[in-house]
Amino acid sequence: MKLNFTKMHGLGNDFALVDCRNVDPGGWNELARKMGDRRLGVGFDQLLLLRESSVADYMMEIFNSDGSRVEMCGNGIRCFAKYLRDNGIFTGDILKVETMAGIQICTFDGEMVVVDMGEPILEGRQIPVNADGKVREYPLPLEEGSINITCVSMGNPHAVIFVDDAESYPVEEVGPVVENHSFFPNRTNVEFVQSLGEGRVRMRVWERGAGVTMACGTGACATAVASFWTGRTERDVEVVLDGGSLFIRWDRDSNHVFMTGPAATVYSGEYLL
Repeated sequence: MKLNFTKMHGLGNDFALVDCRNVDPGGWNELARKMGDRRLGVGFDQLLLLRESSVADYMMEIFNSDGSRVEMCGNGIRCFAKYLRDNGIFTGDILKVETMAGIQICTFDGEMVVVDMGEPILEGRQIPVNADGKVREYPLPLEEGSINITCVSMGNPHAVIFVDDAESYPVEEVGPVVENHSFFPNRTNVEFVQSLGEGRVRMRVWERGAGVTMACGTGACATAVASFWTGRTERDVEVVLDGGSLFIRWDRDSNHVFMTGPAATVYSGEYLL
């Protein structure tokens, strides 16, 4: 059996998108692991599944390359929206996408996709973390010393760590330690953020279930929220990632976070099951 897919990326955060509306072999946890292997499969950070929805225009289901399910993916939803428009599946102006994190709303601005990511969650138990109240600059205990974290959920959990130099910071060492810390019952994504001034920050990311990636949309949103919340920026933030920049606005009136960024199609192919 052959499975058609489209390879896409948002600032280097890469995906395979599969239209499951007519063909659905099931076993997606295992398929995500096999297809996601960069030597033996297609290779990607996340697998995106296009499904019908009874509450929105379409549904996006997401799996990490380790087979775990994901609530939401900011770069993924921009690619999802581009795929629907480029293939004539959706021709309207406002796209509603059902995800595990709720319904996300996308609009199009030339080559850019603007996503209303909804309200950030700051209450600890709702993120979730094993603490009551808000978690801002909290000293997370490690085997040696501690590290200050600010926790935000954008439908999935994030721990934002402000550092002096993001380029030289040992992301691959610290990332998995924080991701799997007992403080996070569902594990967490981890962002390492350096303030650049003038409304700009540099972010590197360790994604839950995927490791180091070139970009993370929900992580950029969490970073913008944490940067404003801790007094480092205003509400409009340019987040500079390994793959390029995302532009994030935390709207004062609605309390919603808006993400603007590109999406690109690389190629289409067939995967032999």
